[in-house]
Amino acid sequence: MISNFRLHTLGLSLLIGVAAVPAAHAQASISSAGSGSTEDRVTTLERISNAQSQLLQQLQQQLNDTQSDIDTLRGEIQQNSYQLNQVVERQKQLYQQIDTLSSRGAAASASTSDSTQSSQQAASSDSSASDSAGQVGTQTGDVNKDYNAAVDLALKQNKPDDAMAALQAWVKKYPDSTYQPNANYWLGQLYYNKGQKDDAAYYFATVVKKYPKSPKSAEALLKIGTIMKDKNQLDKAKSVWQQVIQLYPNTPSAKAAQKALAE
Repeated sequence: MISNFRLHTLGLSLLIGVAAVPAAHAQASISSAGSGSTEDRVTTLERISNAQSQLLQQLQQQLNDTQSDIDTLRGEIQQNSYQLNQVVERQKQLYQQIDTLSSRGAAASASTSDSTQSSQQAASSDSSASDSAGQVGTQTGDVNKDYNAAVDLALKQNKPDDAMAALQAWVKKYPDSTYQPNANYWLGQLYYNKGQKDDAAYYFATVVKKYPKSPKSAEALLKIGTIMKDKNQLDKAKSVWQQVIQLYPNTPSAKAAQKALAE
């Protein structure tokens, strides 16, 4: 469409240039029309007038075509602006939902932490031993070794509670590590497996908010939709899954979101 607009503009410029030649010629003809009979002069003037009328019609047509192109472009721009505003609005709603989940998860985590501290004060020596096991992930001072040790508690040793304690300590000790998205995602998954959905949503939301470019972000956002579905908040779940498809196209998470929407 822009190419047509440029062609019409070029054609208009050429016609204006061409118009100058007949006009000059007409002026000369009018000047020379003083010689000859009256009938010849009238014929000459009529021929000049007809040529100028044709030229004006061509110019008017070019102007009409150009105006039509401009109107079409204006409509396309308005449509694109509307669609962009819709996308921005949906993203705002998504982040508001994530903020809500983060707030709930933080409150739940604080409550869980207070309960855990009270229990630890009244627990036996077995509980103290379990706490020591939970600190495995932060004993060496090496970020990679401590992370692997914390994950091994979940994967290899099947100690989810110790793994959560170790990962939480690891997250606090190594805030600048590139493994932060993975650690928070693991915490979200472990809490989800225990049925503590609010705590799980908190850690998944942390991944999405703080590390949107991480490969784990798409998976975390997908899990947030799953949690909303578990809570029977189907409209919110649908909205989140649609965001997964829009923000992370052509990823396994986007395909999983499409499948979830279809179901």
